[in-house]
Amino acid sequence: MAAVKDTDRHPGTHRTNDRPVYVVGGGPGGLAAAAALRERGVRAVVLEKSQAVGDSWRRHYDRLRLHTTRRLSALPGLPMPRSFGRWVSRDDVVRYLEKYAEFHELEIVTGVEVFRIEPAGNDWLLHATGGRELTGRAVVVATGHNHTPHLPDWPGRGTYDGELLHARDYREPAPYAGKDVLVVGVGNTGAEIAVDLVEGGAARVRLAVRTVPHIVRRSTAGWPAQRTGILVRRLPVRLVDRAGDLMCRIAVPDLTGHGLPRPDTGLYSRVGQGAIPVQDAGLIDAVRTGRVEPVAALESFDDGKAVLADGSRISPDAVIAATGYRRALEGMVGHLGVLDERGRPVVHGGRTPRQAPGLYFTGFTNPISGMLREMAIDARKIAKALA
Repeated sequence: MAAVKDTDRHPGTHRTNDRPVYVVGGGPGGLAAAAALRERGVRAVVLEKSQAVGDSWRRHYDRLRLHTTRRLSALPGLPMPRSFGRWVSRDDVVRYLEKYAEFHELEIVTGVEVFRIEPAGNDWLLHATGGRELTGRAVVVATGHNHTPHLPDWPGRGTYDGELLHARDYREPAPYAGKDVLVVGVGNTGAEIAVDLVEGGAARVRLAVRTVPHIVRRSTAGWPAQRTGILVRRLPVRLVDRAGDLMCRIAVPDLTGHGLPRPDTGLYSRVGQGAIPVQDAGLIDAVRTGRVEPVAALESFDDGKAVLADGSRISPDAVIAATGYRRALEGMVGHLGVLDERGRPVVHGGRTPRQAPGLYFTGFTNPISGMLREMAIDARKIAKALA
């Protein structure tokens, strides 16, 4: 049995002579992993390409609130304050991440972007900005599920003379007051932006839908949808699909007559394909009252007009593309054979790829049980594996 060293008895200290574990990304996943490692006496250095932790959260739209509860969204070692309320705002998430880094005394280096990671014997070599070459005994990649905005290259895009932007660049509805806006994409982001626009005075808001989403109530009689998501994660997909269909029919009105029919695929089956349900933050009422108009998917632009999948042509003043993000891991680790066909890591949490021991991933899944909760679980597993 290996001797127990003093630093193993006192979490929060580390052996300064040890090669560090590098954590790439200063968002919730990276901070959680670093804190969990530090608690177990492992030195972790967080490398963040921006100038502050939680950079992606700082750039989200003003209206954003977590769809997961405050209690189930805290990272290891620090609860979220009760003053944040049940559904935590974007600004409070940022405050929490700043406090989290300070509270755990995390070692964070900002302004350093890692471009490529490759094995170096038993260690890992990281190539970063400024010609830096950093060597660590392990690497945790936590650059985030929403890393690089994906803006489709719609045919004729250059002919559109209105405002075209990705949802990441949307902040508030004021600039669109009195305007005709087309929101493309009906995930949680697209749905919330559409509601934000109508409440903020947009003259007309249409929501382009390619795949009809499952819509669930964020909370029913005080019971949050997240807790249901946690309970059903290990149940058979077919069973959850049936139960989900029943619950949706009870809790969510049929919006077929308003252009948003019920999905023809199961809720949990869709989750397995990477699409989580839309948690209602006003969309149901906005569609039912006609303030948000579901329309066919955007296919192209022609002579300045938006052409939809049903052949209709419309002339919105602005198009906001809530069309998702890419993980953008190919340049960093794609050469290691650790990504699947969709560019996602083949493992996460405490497991490492067989061909890349010592390389960990967190924050690249989007489970119905809550992304922040899963990051906290991943962090503890990673720390246990590396301690």
